[in-house]
Amino acid sequence: MIQDTGRRTCRGFVVSGRVQGVGFRAATRQTAQRLKLAGWVRNRSDGCVEGVAFGTADQLEPFTEWLHQGPSSAHVESVWHSDAVEADSLTAGFEVR
Repeated sequence: MIQDTGRRTCRGFVVSGRVQGVGFRAATRQTAQRLKLAGWVRNRSDGCVEGVAFGTADQLEPFTEWLHQGPSSAHVESVWHSDAVEADSLTAGFEVR
């Protein structure tokens, strides 16, 4: 669980399973925008989806929970996440790359 300090942090994530060709990136962007997160999401050549999200713990916690489910057309097998270091370049918006 992410502890809420009111401080914004940057989290990287990789989602595996049936997550490409099912609208996962678009749904991730919509979820991030609803939570007012900055960042990006993209497909990887290995079939996973990866990205970075920047926000407060109150924003990142529900986002991380959503990643474990994804859109209804997806089948998430695992979610890996870690602290990311590119927060300086993530000031606004959430993009699909």
